[in-house]
Amino acid sequence: MRSLERVAPVVLLGLLAAACGGGSSSETPAGLSTSTSSTSTIAATAPVERPGVGRLSRPPDVDLSIHDVPLTDVYFDTFDGGTVPLSESTRQLREALLDAILPIDRPIYGDASAGDWLVPSDLVLGYLAGDQAYAYPFKILNFHEIVNDELDGVPVLITYCPLCGSGIVYERRVAGEVLSFGNTSALYESDLVMVDRNTGSYWWQVAGKAIVGTLTGTALEPLPSVVATWSDWMSLHPDTLILTRDTGRPAPYEQDSFATYADFLDSGRFPFPVGEAARDGRLPPSAQVVGVTVNGVTRAYPVEGLVQPLNDEVGGEPIVIIPTEGGAAVFSADLGGQILEFQREESGFVDIQSGSTWSSGGVAVSGTLEGSKLMPIPNRTTFWFAFVGAFPDVQVFDG
Repeated sequence: MRSLERVAPVVLLGLLAAACGGGSSSETPAGLSTSTSSTSTIAATAPVERPGVGRLSRPPDVDLSIHDVPLTDVYFDTFDGGTVPLSESTRQLREALLDAILPIDRPIYGDASAGDWLVPSDLVLGYLAGDQAYAYPFKILNFHEIVNDELDGVPVLITYCPLCGSGIVYERRVAGEVLSFGNTSALYESDLVMVDRNTGSYWWQVAGKAIVGTLTGTALEPLPSVVATWSDWMSLHPDTLILTRDTGRPAPYEQDSFATYADFLDSGRFPFPVGEAARDGRLPPSAQVVGVTVNGVTRAYPVEGLVQPLNDEVGGEPIVIIPTEGGAAVFSADLGGQILEFQREESGFVDIQSGSTWSSGGVAVSGTLEGSKLMPIPNRTTFWFAFVGAFPDVQVFDG
């Protein structure tokens, strides 16, 4: 995985190095049975058809003449305790480090029983594709960071940067073209830098935008997702599918190498250099926030220990943040023209207008609105330092 600054403690360096398991991108994963997920659009252009990890195709080299961030601020992790700025990198180095942290291009899913190896409090990134729920365990994403898939007809990009605690789902379609993503092994603002295999452009994960290469300035559309504990997600969605450990590359997925990582961040240290925006002191660096952008207005909601729903209006739109175990879900509070306001009562989350009770999945489970569903809102769940680094003009919800 990721190394740390040379000032980092040796023990933590070892933990982080073990967690993501940087390895040779030339490694050939073992063959696996056909994935239960729908076939991704990128499969048609793949030179090798196989489930699991590994590149589908090698992207063209990035065009360094086009960028909107300093090339000196993008750092390659060389996985030996060292770093090389993009401005000093060679094509040979960039190619050698490509997909050193292997993405999953042929995800294999199982039913909820395939998550029996998780403990109930383990976090997952949850995503709904139509009526089907999907869960992506952080303990697997620690080692792969990127999943390319197509779910319910939508080409999706499941992303997670352990250094930023950033679980975000994006649509992979940009201006009508479906992109496929790999891992550069570089970081910007101590955050994962992805590469699209179509153009070789580099993408900043939390911001969801291309920062180097021909697509510089282009943005991905975030999709609604939620971070929750495995037990909470499974209770809401008992028929969920879960990303399995059948990745084609065995790894110690059970371990949690980031148990003390928040303390490291909150001591004022970062694994890789960050700018002044990321050091915004309104919240601790490791504070978990859910970030929402509506009509050009961006707001962050601290969700650690959140119990009551947060009723708010962003960009003129009423929304509600409903706590989950481990995070929060974001929904429109406008139900067919009726604006609902929520509070937590003994029976659950209740809207004041009708007295109906709702689940944290945005579904009315009793009352006059039983069966109604709130519309989910696209969002990003990340550590505070990563979100404010990407969106320095963000407002912080203050109640």
